[in-house]
Amino acid sequence: MIGAAGLAGLLLAAACAPKPHPQQGDPASAASPTAGATLSAWPKGAAVDYQLGGAYPPDAGVGIVARDSSEQPAPGRYSICYVNGFQTQPGDQWPDTLVLHDASGSDVADRGWPDERILDISTPAKRAAIGEALAPTVHRCAVRGFQAVEFDNLDSYTRANGAFDLAAAEAHATLLAELAHREKLAAGQKNTPELGRRGPADIGFDFAVAEECRSFDECTAYTDVYGDYVIDIEYIDDLGAPLAQVCADPQLPRSSVIRDRMLSAPGSPDYRLERCR
Repeated sequence: MIGAAGLAGLLLAAACAPKPHPQQGDPASAASPTAGATLSAWPKGAAVDYQLGGAYPPDAGVGIVARDSSEQPAPGRYSICYVNGFQTQPGDQWPDTLVLHDASGSDVADRGWPDERILDISTPAKRAAIGEALAPTVHRCAVRGFQAVEFDNLDSYTRANGAFDLAAAEAHATLLAELAHREKLAAGQKNTPELGRRGPADIGFDFAVAEECRSFDECTAYTDVYGDYVIDIEYIDDLGAPLAQVCADPQLPRSSVIRDRMLSAPGSPDYRLERCR
């Protein structure tokens, strides 16, 4: 959470801070020097739990757990820290100049998640300020002991009404990946399969988190690039096929989980979690 009074300082810090070069190559064989140790600890093909709706003890046998940045990592599991890198988190206060507005001056919200406003990544200066605002959150992920960070809403350009495009999203993603690598965290691409090999080669992503890649027939767009460094979350309300058929699909990444859409914690009437193995 940041205040408007700090914007000038953020811009100055962003302009002066050294920026490492984006990393090149397949993350499975050429991870960034700073993220390599944490990526090498990734348990390939392990069962995964996606706990953004609230942390709870994972089942025995789960090797990868994703939790919100406000939570602690799961002890003894490869832990991924969720950061909303392209939209505001509900309740967070951002300088008005860093939030996207429509022609009438109103904030542009994500229609699917109306309590999240789209961040304006249309210029280098704004991207730098947003990155500096998010840096403490990424640092907190590292200090708490997470091994990786995923940056959500990379596809916000599709909801920006033409205010910025995929190129701007890629530029901002590069900045965020650099933030993660400075903290010795692996950096995760969230959705946006159209990046292809630019994700690791140009931006510096080390792994991918996909939502409903089977439902959208997109899984190979991730696994062809990241191999076993892919997590997929399918949602129980939109499987499009019986669970057994979903699990038998050869394109489904090895680390996949089926959840309720709100990612509820046990005890909620909406909680659902299924695995194929």
